[in-house]
Amino acid sequence: MRPMRQGELADGEAAPAAAGLRAGARNATLLATGVLTIMSAATIAPALPAMQAHFAGTEQVALMTRLVLTIPALAIALVALPVGSLIDRWGRRPFLISAIGLYGIAGMSGLVLDSLGAILFSRALLGVAVAIIMTTATALVGDYLAGPARDRFLGLQSAAIGGGGLLCLTGGGLLAEIDWRAPFALYGMAFLLMPAVIAFIAEPARSAANRSAPGEAPAGSPAALALLLTAAALNSVIFYLVPTQLPFHLRELGHAAPSRAGLAIGLFTLAQAVVAFGFGRLRRSWSGTTMFGMGFGLMAAGYGLVAMAESYVAVVAAIIVTGFGMGLVIPNLSATALTVAPPALRGRVAGGLTASIFLGQFLSPLVSQPWIGAAGYAGTFRDMAVVLAAMAMIGLVLARRGRS
Repeated sequence: MRPMRQGELADGEAAPAAAGLRAGARNATLLATGVLTIMSAATIAPALPAMQAHFAGTEQVALMTRLVLTIPALAIALVALPVGSLIDRWGRRPFLISAIGLYGIAGMSGLVLDSLGAILFSRALLGVAVAIIMTTATALVGDYLAGPARDRFLGLQSAAIGGGGLLCLTGGGLLAEIDWRAPFALYGMAFLLMPAVIAFIAEPARSAANRSAPGEAPAGSPAALALLLTAAALNSVIFYLVPTQLPFHLRELGHAAPSRAGLAIGLFTLAQAVVAFGFGRLRRSWSGTTMFGMGFGLMAAGYGLVAMAESYVAVVAAIIVTGFGMGLVIPNLSATALTVAPPALRGRVAGGLTASIFLGQFLSPLVSQPWIGAAGYAGTFRDMAVVLAAMAMIGLVLARRGRS
């Protein structure tokens, strides 16, 4: 037998190394698919005023222009749950590949479509694509990873989504200064991701997808799942006060410059990403319910401080505190859902979580606008702080009961 040369690996050593590289490429690809989901709305937000001006002759142009931003969320909320059932029955990979293709086509169609009605239809299709991508990717995380490895990944995913949102807002704003159509070109990133998905995302074996991880409960109670989905929807309703209402609150305080609102929202996103990056380590010390209690508590404190703030610096400091709380809550929603989900129903549970998050996103301005009309901007942030404080108390009480 030929002796091994220096630097060569035995067969038993090469196989784990190759498997590790492939798992790393797979996880990086899944992280990139998460960034596609945040791009669905953030990318074109800066272009909306110019789009409204371009279609000024269209009836109800103000409403229709805003629907361009929100209709993907409605489509996601309607489609995600049925998608979860389909991927549990027919598999994950074909749906993910098809959805990424649909995402690129529907997203980039804004470069050529010349009616608001057609753009709205394309945005609805984009929402369908995002529903499939987000639901499938969440289910795949549950299939591929378990325990601390899953928690670390979900923290990284939330951080990547936060960082991606900041880049998309910045990039979309710069492109919108060239032309209102230009930001739609960013959706072409989906086509760049497609080869990696085909190469590195393998269909989990049914036996692997349908079994619990070691030390993991085989299923959570329906009541626990219902409470989680309700918390996810409420969190989205309250969370979207930041991008939809904070700029108007700042203007009321005398800080009307869009750059100031953009900086505040960007720092909010950055704070969320920083905390989410350490989510895996925190989950080793705190239970899921404790994480919800702490996260909602920080959000309550942040919103309460926003309500009391009278200067721009005070508002920014308060919104950073809120971002810290959001960095605990967002990855914990997915981690808890994958823990309580019966393994054979991961797709459906992931679809339910996706639907709840985006239903809350769609409903947020519908809930907050009348509230602001009655209580004002500061009053609305104050009242939402009270709701968040109640959610924090529920989380901490459940955590205490779990230890007793």
